[in-house]
Amino acid sequence: MKIALVGYGKMGHMIEQCAKNAGHEVVVTIDTFAEDASVKIENGDTDAMVRAVKSSGAEGIIEFSHPTAVMQNIKALLPLGLPLVVGTTGWNDKKGEVNKLAAECGGVIMTSANFSIGVNMFYKIVAEAAKIMSEFSEYDVATWEAHHNQKADSPSGTAIEIAKRIMENNPNKTQMVVDAFHERPAANELHVSSTRCGNIPGTHKVFFDSNADTIELTHTARSREGFANGAVKALEKLSSAVKTGKLTKGKLYGMEDLF
Repeated sequence: MKIALVGYGKMGHMIEQCAKNAGHEVVVTIDTFAEDASVKIENGDTDAMVRAVKSSGAEGIIEFSHPTAVMQNIKALLPLGLPLVVGTTGWNDKKGEVNKLAAECGGVIMTSANFSIGVNMFYKIVAEAAKIMSEFSEYDVATWEAHHNQKADSPSGTAIEIAKRIMENNPNKTQMVVDAFHERPAANELHVSSTRCGNIPGTHKVFFDSNADTIELTHTARSREGFANGAVKALEKLSSAVKTGKLTKGKLYGMEDLF
């Protein structure tokens, strides 16, 4: 497949290598700051971005830019009608808007807070654990994540997804809190806390705590490779599913729709 990469930072470079290892051709890399991008554009110049994608002959797009740019990129790229995989986080509250845009323009888009196969298995483990532990009122639950100090958003999209799965399986937790507490938390509040420091690899923990003991579930990413490989596989599966009719255009999909 001929792939266009929008965003050519550390993740973009890793995705490029993984795509090549899988036998794909990266036909264009687009970025605002990266000097080694094949096409360098001015910040916010989505017209130049679209022209670069069109002229490259790309058959699919992977977007890994920045939370401040992702929505304008989606709005510009989705009408092209190419399979679009978005790895940039920080737009969780805009999914309804994106789904509506996809329906209007006939585009197809897939996103995930984390493309790592390990993380997606962790989601399933957390969901099952939350379901089991919800039967024991003496256990409270919270989640925490830590990343390197170059990550632009907090809490991470992965932490939000983990929290959602806890709430879906624990009826006692009905409100997610991502800010600092200034008073004692209510019993229905699920705290999602974050740390940004140094070069910490992506780490996510879920705590089930009682007076007697604590149970911890942890996922730690050793490198970006799992994420990058997952993004490439997601584009492969999205493109194939649309071609075979398993998935239709005009929708926003997630990892659970493909794997």
